Amino acid sequence: MNKKKIIIIASASLFIIAIAAYFLFKSSPKDSIHLETTSLTTGKISSSITATGTLEPIIEVTVGTQVSGKISKIYVDYNSVVKKGEILAEIDKTNLQIEYNTQSLTVQSSKVEYDYQKKNYSRAKDLHEKNLISETDFETAKYAYEKAESIYNQNVSNLGKAKTNLSYATIYSPIDGVILSRAVEEGQTVAASFSTPTMFIIARDLTKMQVVANVDEADIGNVKDNQRVTFSVDAYPSDIFEGTVTQVRLNSTTSSNVVTYEVIVNAPNPDLKLKPGLTANITVYTLEKNNIQILPNKALNFIPDTISLSQNDFMLEAGSSKTTAVNQKNVWIQKGRTLAKTTVTIGETDGINTEILAGLNANEKVILDMKQLTAGEKPTNTETSPFMPKRPGSEKK
Repeated sequence: MNKKKIIIIASASLFIIAIAAYFLFKSSPKDSIHLETTSLTTGKISSSITATGTLEPIIEVTVGTQVSGKISKIYVDYNSVVKKGEILAEIDKTNLQIEYNTQSLTVQSSKVEYDYQKKNYSRAKDLHEKNLISETDFETAKYAYEKAESIYNQNVSNLGKAKTNLSYATIYSPIDGVILSRAVEEGQTVAASFSTPTMFIIARDLTKMQVVANVDEADIGNVKDNQRVTFSVDAYPSDIFEGTVTQVRLNSTTSSNVVTYEVIVNAPNPDLKLKPGLTANITVYTLEKNNIQILPNKALNFIPDTISLSQNDFMLEAGSSKTTAVNQKNVWIQKGRTLAKTTVTIGETDGINTEILAGLNANEKVILDMKQLTAGEKPTNTETSPFMPKRPGSEKK
C-alpha cells in the first residue's frame, strides 16, 4: 500500500469519527420554561352547604277536646278555610246538660240553707252580745253558718265546672287557617280521660311556610341567621325557591352515629305551590362576596424551581418578603426575566379563589405555575386563567 492511499484512508476514518462524535456528543436542545400567569381580577367568591328538610307551616295548631262523648256534628273537612271562633264540631251535650242542671239545683238548695244559717247566726250573735244565750249555743250557730257557706261555695264552683264542660262540647277554631287534618267522624266517641284526643290540625297561613332542615355537624359551624338559601322539591323539579335562615337550633339529633342540627328556613309561598310535608333539598350560601379583587388559590401556593429557572436565564429578585400575619400570603410576580416575591393581604376564600385586600396592582403578572417545555413544544399563552373557557380544539395535538 502506497503512502497516498494510506493518507486517504486515514482522512476518511477521521471524517467518520468526527461525524460520529458530533452526533454522539451533540448536546440536546436546552429545555425552556413556560410560566403560567394571571392578574388580579374583579369577581366573586361563594361557598355553600347542602342538606335536606321538610316543609312545614310556621304555625300549626292541634285542636282536641277536653270532654268525652259522641261527636254529634262536624262542620268542616280537609282543606276547609276557617276563621278564629268558628265552630268546627259539636259533641253530644245530653249528659253534660244533665250534669249542669243537677249542679244548678244543688246550688239553689245550698243557697237556701246558707241564707237560713246566715240569719240564724246573726240572731245568735246579737243574743250572745247581750248574754242571753250560752257560749255553746252561739258556737253551734256559728258552726252551722260557716258549714252552710262552705257547701254553698263548693256547689257554685261545681256549677261553674259543669257550665265550662258544657261549653267544651262545642269545638271552636283557635286561629284563622286551613284544616290540614281531620281525625274524627260523626258518631265517633272520643275519650278525654287521660289525654286530649286530636280532632283537627290547623295551619295558620300557608303563604308563609318554613323548611326544617337537618344539617350535618361538620357544616353547622358555618350556618348563621339571615344567610341566603335556595331549595327545590320533587313536586316542581324545574323550580328553584328562595328563603333565608331564621334559626339555628342548639338541640342536636343523633341517628346511626350521625349528629345533625335543625336549621329553620323561611319559605315564602305566595302562590301556594309548596305543600306541608314536601321534602326540600336546600343549599345554604355560607359565604357570598361580589365585586371583589380575587386570585386563584393556585397562585398562593406556587413555589418556584430555582434550579430550572437559573438554567433558563431567569433571575430571582434579591431581598425577602415574609408573611407576618395569618391573613398574609406570598405570591410571585413576573417582571420580564425576573421573578419577585411579594406579600399580599388576603380575605375570604371559597377553596378556588381568594379575596385579595392589599399588596397587588391590577397590571402585575402573578405566577400560577411553571412548566418545562421540551424541544419543539410551543408554549401556550403566558397569561391565562384556569377558570376561563378554552378555545374549541385548543387541546388537540
